[in-house]
Amino acid sequence: MTEDGGMQRLAVFGAGVMGVGITTLAIGRGVPVVLVDVDRTRLDTARARVRSELRLAHMTGALPRTGPVGDLELADSVTAAADATWVIEAVTEVAEVKAKVHREIASVVAPGTLRVTNTSSIPVDELAGEVPSPEDLAGIHFMNPPYLIGTLEVIRGPRTGERAMSAVEALLSTLGRKGIVVGDGPGFVTSRVLHRMINDAANVVEEGRATVEDVDALMEGCLGHPTGPLRTADLIGIDNLVDSLSVLHERTGDDSYRPSELLLRKVAEGDHGRKTGRGFYTYGAR
Repeated sequence: MTEDGGMQRLAVFGAGVMGVGITTLAIGRGVPVVLVDVDRTRLDTARARVRSELRLAHMTGALPRTGPVGDLELADSVTAAADATWVIEAVTEVAEVKAKVHREIASVVAPGTLRVTNTSSIPVDELAGEVPSPEDLAGIHFMNPPYLIGTLEVIRGPRTGERAMSAVEALLSTLGRKGIVVGDGPGFVTSRVLHRMINDAANVVEEGRATVEDVDALMEGCLGHPTGPLRTADLIGIDNLVDSLSVLHERTGDDSYRPSELLLRKVAEGDHGRKTGRGFYTYGAR
């Protein structure tokens, strides 16, 4: 419940892989969600995709089988988020697109409403400089799939206010997630470390030194990586990974973040990972 006794409600912008995953997590925890996307084709399939993800989350025990399930509303207009308790933007990893969406959100929500950018690499303060009320903006890096991974990276930008950080804490408590607060900057902690490793792994394969399977087996068996970097790339989405690497390369000037030619080729060929059925590995229908 909100402070005035109303029902807490989450608005999620973007009905892609991450938006659907975040929506699944929220409704699986009993939180009503309005999922907003201007792409009617993607929005028309969103309910079925959320239903499929929720079924999988229940089967794996990632979300409780019993207890309330939040209502899901679909909308193609920003005004649907006007009464939201919290807003999460989960659109493509392009700073200009994210800033545009946040300006639209800020124009309809009540002052003081938490606005979250779900980003793996774009500095929060870069967005804060382009939007109204930057004190209401914070970053949360949800991992894929959001309902399965219980620890999240929370990014506090230099202009993020105490009220926003308290709202982040309340949101994550409601979602049953643990947040670790880190400082702002390109890639934060997880992407800065992980994406370089994945990029290097792809370069090793491109150079012919080892197969995809052997790279992952070595990283799992020798270094304890739970899935291997290239299987992780498939889970992230290779297109999303390339977008994040490009942001890191542009913002840091570090050439180790320049996207591997193998990654770029897979994106061009439509082999984006699990979501397209083929990436470094091939996946059957769920």
